[in-house]
Amino acid sequence: MRQALALAHNALYTATPNPRVGCVIVRDGRVIGAGWTQPYGGHHAEQHALAGCTEDPAGATAYVTLEPCNHVGASGRAESCVASLLRAKIGRVVAATADPNPRMAGESLAALRAAGVAVDSGVCEHEARELNIGFIRRMTHGRPWVRVKMAASLDGRTALADGASQWITGPEARADGHAWRARACAVLTGIGTVLQDDPEMTVRAVATPRQPRRIVVDRHAQTPHGAKILQGDPVWIFTGDPPPTPFPPHVEAISLPDARRRVDLAAMLDELGRRQINELHVEAGAKLAGALLAQGLADELLLYFAPCLLGDDARGMFALPPLASLDARIALDIREWTRLGDDWRLVARLKKWED
Repeated sequence: MRQALALAHNALYTATPNPRVGCVIVRDGRVIGAGWTQPYGGHHAEQHALAGCTEDPAGATAYVTLEPCNHVGASGRAESCVASLLRAKIGRVVAATADPNPRMAGESLAALRAAGVAVDSGVCEHEARELNIGFIRRMTHGRPWVRVKMAASLDGRTALADGASQWITGPEARADGHAWRARACAVLTGIGTVLQDDPEMTVRAVATPRQPRRIVVDRHAQTPHGAKILQGDPVWIFTGDPPPTPFPPHVEAISLPDARRRVDLAAMLDELGRRQINELHVEAGAKLAGALLAQGLADELLLYFAPCLLGDDARGMFALPPLASLDARIALDIREWTRLGDDWRLVARLKKWED
């Protein structure tokens, strides 16, 4: 199963909107087939492994990091993974974890058992779920996993008072941030960042076969048509007010106003879930990042700290409302603390979710 998990990492940047899955087919202690999820519309991991088998897989054991699918859907594949496994006469299936969709969880394993295939599950389940945390989040809650990234000084400052921020952290931390961008289905920023920095919001510091979708939260539809973020691939802009003039054809404006004509962030996440976004990577200013935290919409913080101090006049990380008491503070669970060159990466999750 650990070999299957390692194979699943080959799909880290390419599987979306599908889960990242690996499969190893074994006979008498020998690996006779191995595969992982191909880009959307291609083979799933089990089918990729079966297609590459070095001998007849009949009677062999398939180790797969997620319960095999038992439906075809709209991807264009000829058959489900369950059908492929049965057609190959696989004798045993070991799944790391069940299908996260509550309406389908266990359905495929039951179908395999009914067809006479031996089935086991729960092997390396935690690792398998971590690899697909965004897919699981969308299947169970209808929204993407929201990861908020910030780079700051040790005193929690992200830029000078005039907005200058390039570069607080070093090249190793910046490249690592691009790797996290690359694994996301979409990268989101706010209009303030667009107007201040004119960022591209693309993956450049690491090699990737796919660029994540770019999204802007822009209450008044102020994004300049010549902004770098609008160049190239299709972009989604969430607004509170309709655009005063149409955006270019590859830019879709989605109006989701709340009662104050701001962008309804909860409704936005629901819409992104419907659009099959699994992991949402947020790189925004203090206001938007703080709003996601204050509304309980962020799931994880990806924080890079540089060994320097910028002082009280510099810009802070999160614009949060005043707390009436310490009991109202946002509680975090520290998951990782890693050195990258001279900087440190902190990964923390909001304590609202259980593993």
